[in-house]
Amino acid sequence: MATVTREKIHVVCDNRKARHEFNFLETYEAGIELQGTEVKSLRIGKANLQDSFARIENGEMLLYNMHISPYEMGNRFNHEPKRPRRLLLHKQEILRLYARVREKGLTLIPTKVYFNGSRVKVEIALAQGKKLYDKRQDIAKRDIKRESERDFKIRMR
Repeated sequence: MATVTREKIHVVCDNRKARHEFNFLETYEAGIELQGTEVKSLRIGKANLQDSFARIENGEMLLYNMHISPYEMGNRFNHEPKRPRRLLLHKQEILRLYARVREKGLTLIPTKVYFNGSRVKVEIALAQGKKLYDKRQDIAKRDIKRESERDFKIRMR
């Protein structure tokens, strides 16, 4: 009888600005190819996904503009903070995403970096950019919801 162990998930960084700028259609979990000191920097939470994006080139998916700060104790073995990093997905997933991005003008946005057990994973979203009026509608809905919750709390007192 096999025992099932649940891996502990620890979120390193989240791309909250992307939720405001894009509509997410699908999300994928991808591994990421890192150098030695990058993992240590991620363990202490020194990463930033702001303005990062993924692109498919030569049958590989690469992540651009993700900033991982150099590890303080790394000396000469440290890495370049904003180097392109290869994402690890199955070939069929990469081909499917490539077709969707080319055909419909969608983009690939990293939404979250986290540890799944001891492995670093990146959540990639297939996204469509929001128009200005979409953003305004989202803000208006959020304000209405906030006001109705506030009114409800006042009435309950």
